[in-house]
Amino acid sequence: MTIELEDNFGDVIGKAQRGLGISDSELSTKSGASPEAIHKVRDGQFDEATLRAISPALNLDAGALVDLAQGKYKPAAIENFDGLAQFSTSYDGMLVNAYLVWDIGSKHAVAFDTGADSSGMLKLATRENLSIKMILLTHAHPDHVADLPGLREETGAQIFAPAREPVPGAENIDEGKHFHLGKLDIEARLTWGHSPGGMTFVVNGLARPIAIVGDSLFAGSMGGGSVSYQDAVQNNIEKILTLPDETIICPGHGPMTSVGEEKKHNPFFAHKMR
Repeated sequence: MTIELEDNFGDVIGKAQRGLGISDSELSTKSGASPEAIHKVRDGQFDEATLRAISPALNLDAGALVDLAQGKYKPAAIENFDGLAQFSTSYDGMLVNAYLVWDIGSKHAVAFDTGADSSGMLKLATRENLSIKMILLTHAHPDHVADLPGLREETGAQIFAPAREPVPGAENIDEGKHFHLGKLDIEARLTWGHSPGGMTFVVNGLARPIAIVGDSLFAGSMGGGSVSYQDAVQNNIEKILTLPDETIICPGHGPMTSVGEEKKHNPFFAHKMR
């Protein structure tokens, strides 16, 4: 299954504009682009001159934004990675991701979020003889925990959720918490801003490091900073994009990507990571 990018260039502009609290008239004054031209690019009509004009005012990388608008950016496919599986299910017409990560030796596994339907995850666990020991939640938004009761009933796994976003039946955890599963080490990093307690889980012990980031970061974009845009941006820079370039990023929506690719191609961060 091919998973498309979660956001187009118009979405990126809208998130940056809302996050910074910049009106169309203010953006027009800062950039020299007309309000009409700004409205058109935000609605998805490509105009390179307007994109390049407004990018500095929105603290976006102009080249990365133009590449996204022209369809030049798509992360390289991450396939056949032993110990990691992605599941994408539909929640009210929106695709949402969940992940299963397992220790290759012991076959013990941890689920990250549930998505709308955990049946695919359970089928893989049965086929590969995996035992799901834990369920770690990146945040408590309904699309990410929709099938939590079903997954808990099927597995009996212990559930952990961010302390800032308590979930009934889950143990609260804070930043810095480490979990160990066979040879896997899983570190919880607080990457809030999209939600009050959003967590990124950094997994070491497989062929490549993995970061399950929830809605903190997407391929070519990021989650809307509805709680704190500035903190969302800063947390992504300090706690995700400082990981090794080969780290696989597993977002809550859209395709998997890598730290190296997002440092080069994400309009929110490319100019900040050079």
